[in-house]
Amino acid sequence: MSFDIICFDCDSTLSSIEGIDELASRVGLGEQMAALTNAAMNGEVALEEVYERRLSLIKPDKKAIDWLANLYIETMLNGVDEVFKILLDQNRQVHIISGGIRQAILPMANRLGLSDNHVHAVDVIFDYHGGYQGFDTHSPLARTGGKAEICSKLKNGASKLAMIGDGQTDLESKQAGAFFIGFGGVTERDAVRQQADCYVNDKSLTGVLKFVC
Repeated sequence: MSFDIICFDCDSTLSSIEGIDELASRVGLGEQMAALTNAAMNGEVALEEVYERRLSLIKPDKKAIDWLANLYIETMLNGVDEVFKILLDQNRQVHIISGGIRQAILPMANRLGLSDNHVHAVDVIFDYHGGYQGFDTHSPLARTGGKAEICSKLKNGASKLAMIGDGQTDLESKQAGAFFIGFGGVTERDAVRQQADCYVNDKSLTGVLKFVC
């Protein structure tokens, strides 16, 4: 099946980490944050119930976000470079749609050949000294159904769109008419496996190519 637009989650899909959990571990809150993240990704609690709570506890400053940006690149999954090169060489429209922090994802996305406007994530707001001041509370990606909203805008009623990801928030893209490819190469979730249009549990991202090319 061929798609005009192909969208990827970031955490546990392009990278082997969950960025918010890594930021939490950096300040000694790892176990507490991992439980909240997992609950949201499994669909046990609404994303908006945990999003602000996690960031207000961690308070990631610019230095922490720069650190996470490097970590995303260091922990990219096998095959990510190859997959993006193939899709971009075929003139596919490729996007990253993530509930993660946009400033931390942009360097990896740029390295993969994406422009900033093809990265949809949540902006963190810093004060004059680079301290944490808050986040974009208007972003749809900080609440349940946000990825479906972004997919709907990209799809624009006509294009064939595929979404690839590991969590419940990615699965919501089906509400926008996306073809959803569940990815379990890092984390396997039963609900995602059962409700995905197809499922890949390869350790390399190249396993998705057979469904999108």
